[in-house]
Amino acid sequence: MKWVSILLLAGVLSAADGPRLFFSKKFPGSKPEYVQLTVEASGAVDYREAPDDELPLKFKLTEEETRTVFDLADKLEHFKNPLETQTKVPIAFMGTKTFRYENGAETRQVQFNYSADLNAQALHDWFERMSESAQYRVDLERAAKYDKLGVDQALRALWSALDHKCLVAPEQYLPMLDRISKNETYMHTARAKASEIAETIRAPKP
Repeated sequence: MKWVSILLLAGVLSAADGPRLFFSKKFPGSKPEYVQLTVEASGAVDYREAPDDELPLKFKLTEEETRTVFDLADKLEHFKNPLETQTKVPIAFMGTKTFRYENGAETRQVQFNYSADLNAQALHDWFERMSESAQYRVDLERAAKYDKLGVDQALRALWSALDHKCLVAPEQYLPMLDRISKNETYMHTARAKASEIAETIRAPKP
């Protein structure tokens, strides 16, 4: 029994030490000026707007989304090579980005401002979508708590992003959307819009 317990514990620790992707962007003057995300092999995402953020926003990617971002990291050989593109024409500063791959004792990290590598661009786009999706949720939750008249505007922005397929892990919005749609202290238009967005997210995918 003792050995069985040890083996089970080892299995749990091994799973916990699975591959993880880290992304951060520092861009003074932007809003927010700093973001960081970690993506576990399970698809669990941790979003922060400061390295010491004690209340990170959490959500989970779909299996397909998770597989896509890890496949891109594989194509980039887990960031063992530089990604910054050197050009004769100066490139505007677009923020310092960091990619990091962690898997047990293996850790590889690379920083860049601009990369012409198509896989790096695709992975960066995925992290930007994760970040923007988290920010839509932050805006909606803040409006719902402190600015009920602003809820309709936050819902319009969320609906537009969903309609243009800019969001990831859309199920993360369902608890807040359901809460708004059932709370009569919000405007009728906001409640109806929240219900419509929730129904769209729940609709079976073709």
